[in-house]
Amino acid sequence: MANDAFALTGVSRGALERQLLPSVAFVGLLLLVFVGLDAFSPPMPVSQFGGVTETSRGDALRQILYLSVFGLIVLGAVQRLGLAAIRAIPIVLGLLLVWCVASAFWAAEPGIVLRRAGLEVILVLSILLSVDTIGAERAFRLWRVVLAVILAVNWISIPLIAVAKHLPGEIDPALVGNWRGLYGHKNIAGAVCAITALLFLFSRNGKYNWIGIAVALAAIAFLVMTRSKTSLGLLPLALAAGAIYQLNWRDSLSRAIVTAAALLLLAGLILFVILDAGAIAHMLEDPAEFTGRAAIWAAELHYIQDHPLLGAGFGTFADNGGQSPLHGYINGSWVEAVSHGHNGYLQLWVTVGGVGFVLALGALILVPLLSFWDLNFDGSAFKPLLFGMFVFLVLHNVMESDFLEGDGVTWAAFLLMLAALRTQSGRSAGLLQDRARY
Repeated sequence: MANDAFALTGVSRGALERQLLPSVAFVGLLLLVFVGLDAFSPPMPVSQFGGVTETSRGDALRQILYLSVFGLIVLGAVQRLGLAAIRAIPIVLGLLLVWCVASAFWAAEPGIVLRRAGLEVILVLSILLSVDTIGAERAFRLWRVVLAVILAVNWISIPLIAVAKHLPGEIDPALVGNWRGLYGHKNIAGAVCAITALLFLFSRNGKYNWIGIAVALAAIAFLVMTRSKTSLGLLPLALAAGAIYQLNWRDSLSRAIVTAAALLLLAGLILFVILDAGAIAHMLEDPAEFTGRAAIWAAELHYIQDHPLLGAGFGTFADNGGQSPLHGYINGSWVEAVSHGHNGYLQLWVTVGGVGFVLALGALILVPLLSFWDLNFDGSAFKPLLFGMFVFLVLHNVMESDFLEGDGVTWAAFLLMLAALRTQSGRSAGLLQDRARY
């Protein structure tokens, strides 16, 4: 039946009852992350270099709600899986979380590190345990419903709620008129719209997925109105990556051809960077380039040169009482208004050092790539969807900072992709064994 990918049933009544508690807890978690407690709040101050100051990280109600949802998720996971639920946590990602907490020992503000690392651990465990408990397909169906409702609310809010757009009077005049919906910034709204489009375009119904196509088109239209350049530029690449994966990851020969083409493209890109190294260096030295990101990147690189191993401590990049690690590396007080480093890779190295950076690359890039290398034996669109999301979010971190960013929507999306991919890897191994048997 058309559009059955969006049905919330499909399991027996007994299984549905066993999944009720973890499913409700999971929806609560999605609402906390993708809606939050400050929807449609007045826009937060924005620096001339694009930073958005955050005000709610230490909110007591928010912490209580996350802890409550986490408790329900753990209860549901233990009831269904027992102590085996711990296997939902990849070893390398677990080591990365331990390192983030340990960075409090050398951070200038250990209290801030422990508080933010605690939220990080809760979020990561909540998502991994939820997806493992209720199943990846069901988790993504629930996620689709939540994002579809958010998209509808965003569209309705534009003519009815003034702050659903960036208004005159903000520090950055270039933002005025851009749509942001219930989010605090147009870049966040744009990323959510791009993720929504990916989720709804890739389903098991293909061309008969008329509901998914309609929702995706609405999400893309809203994305255009946000004028979020990063998401607008990366969405076509992510869609192409997912489509290529779906078409070519069914047999070894097609996979080898696509891989060879990708390596040639990467080699050409590296050659271009080498030949134009002078022009690129000059561009990065200009603080005005990339809407001010160049100045932040240069400061991050200088900090990394001086502190290559340990970093400043997890979560200490911004909103830490004026103790930004970039003090002394950027001229001017505007550094205090920068809420993230506009590059997830550099910010990781600044905060958790070279050791944490290596762990993060292993947990967030290398391990998923190894899982994606396995052929997509069942021929469904689910694993191509995950690959498209992976490409979008990995590239998104080149211009924005998503990795390990508290309960940021893009980081939560990455964790959902990671958790679902882990379940798909187990399924691929089972299908391979079945093929070998026959």
